[in-house]
Amino acid sequence: MIHWGTAVVTDCMQTRAGVQEISVMMDSGEIARAIHYTDALPPVQAGDTVLVNTTAADLRLGTGGYHFVYAVLNRRPEQAADPWQHGAGSVARSEGSRDAILPSGGRAVQTGAGHMMKLRYTPLQRKVLAAEEQESPYHGLFRENRHLHGCPVLIGELHSMLPSAVCWLRHLSERRKEAAETAAPPTIGYIMSDGGALPLAFSRHAALLRDLGWIAGTVTYGHAYGGDLETINKFTALLAAKHILQADVIMVTMGPGIAGTGTRFGHSGVEVGELVNAVAVLGGIPVVIPRISFIDRRDRHRGLSHHTLTVLSSIALRQAVLPLPDNIPEAEKSVIRRQIEVSGCGLLHDIQWIHTGEAEDLQTGFARYPLPVTTMGTGLKENPGFFLGVCAAAQYVWERWCGSPRRRQDNRAGSTAPTADASPASSNDGGFPTLFRRDTTE
Repeated sequence: MIHWGTAVVTDCMQTRAGVQEISVMMDSGEIARAIHYTDALPPVQAGDTVLVNTTAADLRLGTGGYHFVYAVLNRRPEQAADPWQHGAGSVARSEGSRDAILPSGGRAVQTGAGHMMKLRYTPLQRKVLAAEEQESPYHGLFRENRHLHGCPVLIGELHSMLPSAVCWLRHLSERRKEAAETAAPPTIGYIMSDGGALPLAFSRHAALLRDLGWIAGTVTYGHAYGGDLETINKFTALLAAKHILQADVIMVTMGPGIAGTGTRFGHSGVEVGELVNAVAVLGGIPVVIPRISFIDRRDRHRGLSHHTLTVLSSIALRQAVLPLPDNIPEAEKSVIRRQIEVSGCGLLHDIQWIHTGEAEDLQTGFARYPLPVTTMGTGLKENPGFFLGVCAAAQYVWERWCGSPRRRQDNRAGSTAPTADASPASSNDGGFPTLFRRDTTE
C-alpha cells in the first residue's frame, strides 16, 4: 500500500545535482520536508502543488522524515515536456557538471541515450546508457578479459562508512604530505549498490565527495541510478571503477538506508558477502569494513554486528580481509575475539588488528569535511567503536597501498582505451589473490 498526499511547496532548502530538498505544507496544514528528483520532473518553486508519497514518513522509517514528490500537479503539459523550462538554470548547470572528464580521459556516461531500463516495469522506469552497452564508448572494454589485478575493494554495509573511510584516507594522505613524503594519494572510485536508496542524488555525501575531488567518480549498478557511470551488475561496476575511473582503491556501499528484520539473513547487508565473492572472482582484494558498536541497545548489533558475522561465516565463499581496531578497550576486544571464535570467521578470513589514531586523531581527520560524519544519529564521541572500525579498514588499505610497488603513475600508464588484460592476479594456496601484485600489462 502506498500513502499519498497533496501539498504546496513553501520553500526550496537545498539544490544539488538531480535533487531538490523542499519544504511543503500538507493539506492538513502540517509543514514537512520532501525530496524532489529533477532528473525526470521539472524543478519546483514555492507555490507549486505536488503529489507526494508519504508512506515511509507515516511509518516513521529511516528516511530522515522525508516525503517524496511523485508528480507536479499544477504544471501545464507544455511545461512538463521541457523539464528545464521552469526556472531551472542553476540545476541544469549542476546536472551538466556530471559530464566531467574522468581519470581515464573519457567522459561520464549520461542518461540521454541507451536502452537499459532501471526501476523496470514500474511507472518510474527510466532508460540509462549502461557502460557495457553497444552504444557506450566503453563497450569494447567489457568485451575483453578484464580483471581487477589486486585492486583493494573496501566493502561497507552502511552508507555512513563512505565519508568516514574517505575522510580517514584523505587525512592519512595529508599527514604524509606534511611529512614531505612524495607518495601520491590513491584515487578512490565509489560504487553505490541498490541495497538502500536507489537514486545516487539522494546522498549528500556522494555529491560532496565528488565536488571536493576526494573521489574520482561514481558508479551505480542494479536498480541504483544516477552515477557518473551506470552498469548492470556488481561485476561490471567493479570493472568500470577499475578501468574507466582508474581507481587505485574502490569502495562499495549501498545508498543511505538499510532494510533489516532482526533475522539472520533478512537484511540488505547480505550483499557484503556477495560482493566479497565478486571481488575475489575478479582478482581483487575484498576488504570488509566491520560494523562495530558498543552502544547499540540491540544485542545482535553489540560488538561485531551479527550482519558482519553472518556474511563472513555463511555467505562469503572466498577469503576476505577483516581489519579490526586494535586501540579499542581490552574488554571490547575480548568481546570481538569471542564473537570471531564462535562464528568461525577467524578460520575462514584474514583477521587483521590495526592500530589507527585515537578518537582525537579521527576527529582531526573528520574536521576537514564540511558535513557532520555520523551513523544512525551518533557521532565519533558517542560511538567511537564504529568509526575506529571503519578507519581500521581504510588504514589497512592505505598501509598496503603505500608499501606496494604499484603506484598511481603505473595505474595511469598507457592508452585511455586499454587492450585486453592478462588473467587475474595469482593466488596463494588458500585461493586469495596476492596483495597488490604489479600488473605489467596495463
